[in-house]
Amino acid sequence: MADVATVSSPTEASADSKHKRSVSSAVAGVYNAEMIEAEGKDIVPAKEIQKLNWKINTSPMTIEEKDVLKKFATSPPMSKLDLRFPLGLTVTVRNKKGITVKDCFDVLWKQFRKKADDELDLPILAGFHFDKEDYGCGALLVVLKKESDAPQGKKKK
Repeated sequence: MADVATVSSPTEASADSKHKRSVSSAVAGVYNAEMIEAEGKDIVPAKEIQKLNWKINTSPMTIEEKDVLKKFATSPPMSKLDLRFPLGLTVTVRNKKGITVKDCFDVLWKQFRKKADDELDLPILAGFHFDKEDYGCGALLVVLKKESDAPQGKKKK
C-alpha cells in the first residue's frame, strides 16, 4: 500500500494561519472615547494651556514654557481626541501613548500655519472646553480669543 499525503488547498491553509489583528499596543492608563463613556468619566483639559497665550499660526516650539508641552492634554490621558471649532471645523489628534499638549498644538499649527495674522479673527488659543452633551466623550471645543492676556511692555516715545 502506498503512503497517501493529504494536500490542503491554499485557501484552507491561509484560513488557519490568519490571525486576527491584535489590539493596538496602547499604554495602560490611556483611554479612548468608548472607555471614557463606559466608565462614565469626564475629560478635564489641562489648565496650563489657558496660560500660554499661543498664536495658532506659530510653531509650538516658540512657546517659552517647554515643560508644559510634555504634559498630557487631558485627564485621564486619551489616545484619540477630536478638537472642534465653533464654526464646524474638526481636527483629530492621535497618540497611542497619550495625547500631549504638544500633539494638540502640532495639529492646530498644521491647520493654520499658512494663515497670516490678519486672516485670523481669533488667533490666540484660550484653551479647550469639554461638553459631553454637545460633542460627546471623544471631543473638546477649541476656545480662541482676539488678544493675548500677557502683559506687554510700554512703548517708548
